[in-house]
Amino acid sequence: MGTLILGIDPGTIITGYGVIEVTSSYRAIDFGCIKPPSKTKLESRYLILFESLESLIEKYQPDAISTETQYVKKNVQSAIKLGMARGMVLLAAAKNKVPFFEYAPSVAKKAVVGNGSASKSQVQKMTKALLSLKTIPEPEDAADALALAIAHAHTLKMRKSCTNI
Repeated sequence: MGTLILGIDPGTIITGYGVIEVTSSYRAIDFGCIKPPSKTKLESRYLILFESLESLIEKYQPDAISTETQYVKKNVQSAIKLGMARGMVLLAAAKNKVPFFEYAPSVAKKAVVGNGSASKSQVQKMTKALLSLKTIPEPEDAADALALAIAHAHTLKMRKSCTNI
């Protein structure tokens, strides 16, 4: 069995996840989203997110978790909420002793599309191709999570090739 990477695209409304196995190639094991009920209080959504992440970690026993770095656009409140969702990923990784890595959205896009400013649609199409999926991964958040896992897989391969020189 190869290395298992759990990619997480955190959010308070939808959190995408994707699990890939890395051997000589990449294979999607699972992907989807965590979607707490929208009318639920924010603190309860964070709890649902944390518990769902723990379930994914328990089910797949990943060797690493890869998530998106935080960025702030114009809305500071949205950035704070996103940071809290990201914190749930960090907490679940730390509690379960899974190494945690983070990548800028542009790095994940570049890893799968070759262009750091690729569209969501391009990321979906290329993750489908790279992972030999029958259909485009949906929702977009799941494709982003798979792209984050692929970005970490690329980093692992680069490190390995550098140590073999």
